Amino acid sequence: MDTKKFLMGTVVGGIAFFFLGYLIYGMALTDFMAAHVGSATGVQRPMEEMVWWSLVLGNFLGGAFLTYVFLKWANVSSFGGGLSTGATLGFFLAATFDFTMFATSNVIDLTGVITDVIAYSVMSGISGGVIGMVLGMGKKA
Repeated sequence: MDTKKFLMGTVVGGIAFFFLGYLIYGMALTDFMAAHVGSATGVQRPMEEMVWWSLVLGNFLGGAFLTYVFLKWANVSSFGGGLSTGATLGFFLAATFDFTMFATSNVIDLTGVITDVIAYSVMSGISGGVIGMVLGMGKKA
């Protein structure tokens, strides 16, 4: 595997995940998701109490995951390929996690689960598109 491409994909993917997360979850869906929590209380940290290093690390690990799959197995090297592969992987990851959490905890209701799966699929698709585009740079047509 090309280490330089892996690092480039991880960085741009991590940045894309971070900013898309802010736009989608931090701005567009904040109130909606707050209205669709389960009966558990006190589980969401206020912004001033968030553990930022962990949020940043999580976003970069998302970028690394997509980049690894794109380079190792999927041979993705375009925005369109990254968009579709990223959205598909994001859908399955979010659905796996969210439906398991719904089944085993009181953190989120079913409407929140479905919304989160869609939102994360979109976020993974766009991030995957950016990663795919970067991985395809310099390729001869």
